Amino acid sequence: MALLPCVEINPPGGEADATVILLHGLGADGHDFEPIVPELGLPAESRVRFIFPHAPARAVTINGGMSMPSWYDIKAVDVDRSVDEKQLTQSAEDARAFVERERQRGIPSERIILAGFSQGGAVVLHAALTHPEPLGGLLVLSSYFATSDTIQAHEANSQLPVLVCHGTADPMIPEMLGQRIVHTLKARGYPAEYRSYPMPHAVHPNEIRDMGLWLKARLGL
Repeated sequence: MALLPCVEINPPGGEADATVILLHGLGADGHDFEPIVPELGLPAESRVRFIFPHAPARAVTINGGMSMPSWYDIKAVDVDRSVDEKQLTQSAEDARAFVERERQRGIPSERIILAGFSQGGAVVLHAALTHPEPLGGLLVLSSYFATSDTIQAHEANSQLPVLVCHGTADPMIPEMLGQRIVHTLKARGYPAEYRSYPMPHAVHPNEIRDMGLWLKARLGL
């Protein structure tokens, strides 16, 4: 499978021993989360590669059919239900293609972390839980579990560490949808954690700090 275009940030020495693949939200691109890398507080000697793929442009129904970077079409404002699941699962495969490329570069699957914001979070939820090799972790930011009723999870990631972060004043994706992710995952036996921040549909400085601490714990940094 051909890889999507992406932004890639390699560790200073160039030789990575872990990878974070982070998918942006609707209408953004891979540069959106590029600035957070130095804010995560990872040790200077850490060898973590960051990959930020660009979503393809497609028509989005809720935005009047306007074409924009999007991982899948959203057909109605009840965003946790009315989505194009075929497009979402294809985007999950696109994300997993980066996992496979990292494996070919010598990164163990247990040291590959999938992350995503908003639409990107829904995609990586599906991608990680269906992946046939154990991953290092799953980070879901201001998102929802769009395929919770249809997903066929793989047992390889039945104990995948998951951190879900959400804003308490999110007008686009209500906090209850983030809370629902954790409730659903815990009911299915996943070790999911939840953290909330006083923010709208955005990223909070304390959230970036917590992301860094979580990454350090997951990767032993």
